[in-house]
Amino acid sequence: MTYITIDEQDARPIYRQIVEEIKALIARGELKEGAALPPVRQLAADLGVNLNTVATAYRELQAQGLLAVRHGAGATVASSTAHERGEDELRKPLRAALTGMVLAGLRRGEIMTIVGDELRGLLKGAK
Repeated sequence: MTYITIDEQDARPIYRQIVEEIKALIARGELKEGAALPPVRQLAADLGVNLNTVATAYRELQAQGLLAVRHGAGATVASSTAHERGEDELRKPLRAALTGMVLAGLRRGEIMTIVGDELRGLLKGAK
């Protein structure tokens, strides 16, 4: 599995960083449906974080339908798409991110450049 990185300077909680990193790996196709994720204890040790932090991230991904977690069997990628979520539900985090950029004073062109760069990065490894 491609390594997950944690940024100590990031204001987001560590579990949220783990969630977003795993989602990005799935989106880029680096983690495909059925792929096994490291056990909670192993990933926690690798990242140097509390195992409850990793367990929380895995539970959130499971609640979002992206991971299947079976006690004793570990976690696997359940789906690479959010097919069960409606378009409005998918737009909420995008809208929040765009709102933050507007409030930060970024101009439309700057926002479009950032969005385009991020999308290209995500789709680079996608099918």
